[in-house]
Amino acid sequence: MNKLIFANLLHRPLRSVISVLAVAIEVIMILSIVGIFTGMLNDQNRRTNGIGADLMLLPSNASLFNGLGSPSMPVRDAEVLRKIPHVAVVSPAIQKIATNGSVEILYGIDYPTFSALKPFKFLAGGPFEGPNDAIIDGILAGSRNPATGKPYAVGDTIKIMGHAFRISGIVEQGKGGRKLISIDTMAQMVDAEGKASIFYIKCDNPANDDLVMQEIRSTRGFENNTLTTVDSWLDQMTPSKIPAFNLALGVITGIAVIIGFLVIFQSMYTAVLERTREIGVLKSMGASKLTIVGVVLRESAVLSAAGVILGIIGTYGTRIFIARFFPTMNFEITGMWLIRSAVIAFVGSLCGALYPAWMAARKDPIDALAYE
Repeated sequence: MNKLIFANLLHRPLRSVISVLAVAIEVIMILSIVGIFTGMLNDQNRRTNGIGADLMLLPSNASLFNGLGSPSMPVRDAEVLRKIPHVAVVSPAIQKIATNGSVEILYGIDYPTFSALKPFKFLAGGPFEGPNDAIIDGILAGSRNPATGKPYAVGDTIKIMGHAFRISGIVEQGKGGRKLISIDTMAQMVDAEGKASIFYIKCDNPANDDLVMQEIRSTRGFENNTLTTVDSWLDQMTPSKIPAFNLALGVITGIAVIIGFLVIFQSMYTAVLERTREIGVLKSMGASKLTIVGVVLRESAVLSAAGVILGIIGTYGTRIFIARFFPTMNFEITGMWLIRSAVIAFVGSLCGALYPAWMAARKDPIDALAYE
């Protein structure tokens, strides 16, 4: 029976290949949307955690998503915050979401206080030397500079929000954004002189976070501000707690399952029509309806398994491609989603084969043998 199954699949190689590719595309679609979104989210979480702050203070109208708060808080409020007991460092910053070519969060920082949160580790160069200097991280530095065709180096020019900046330093990744400029320069670019969109606060001891938060909330002028610990923010920045991710994943998964279902359905349905006499021979030899159903389902299972394997290989190929041409984008593949995508594709394909299998099992052996 196994020889019969593989012989049937090899008898129509093009149809079998198309079915395998459909399942593979289904797996790649699911793993790619999860890998790209999860990679970006986890990368941003690591970089936010690497800033070294314990608390984040944002405007009252700000979302907990980084960069979505407008620069509306006076920078001079930092002096008030520094006087609160157990506050060690207060660093004002402006975060700006840029969508020129790719979505990224740009940071305008007060270098002395931002470095005091957690010192920069320079791979080359050093701090800002002028208002038009920028610091980039090692990941961005490893990408191709469009002007030279080589990796970025200290002294090169980089475009930020349409303005040219000289790279003064390259640091290890994990200090917020991949591109950092002076807060004063950023404020001029977004027409928000003397304003900040976020205050990063470091306590003298993490155990005093709650005390500092209570004190800030009771300080006049900060009653309505959004205030959270970095740990709480990181807990919220997970795929399961972001509705947009679940919606996007559901849509992509639904489309992928429909593609796999329809292709397997069409393949098995056509195969059953073409093998009417074969089914009649099997039934005349005593094959039960369950046996006929099993033959069709086993054929679809072979196609599905091959498609899943090809899809997983294709996903790793996609990650290599992204790492080569988009080095700043993280693509994370997890064991849980490998299993989940394989199960979704496999079950969807088997469901697509159920009706053709049922149709084959119902064929009358006399009519099948007489079929021309």
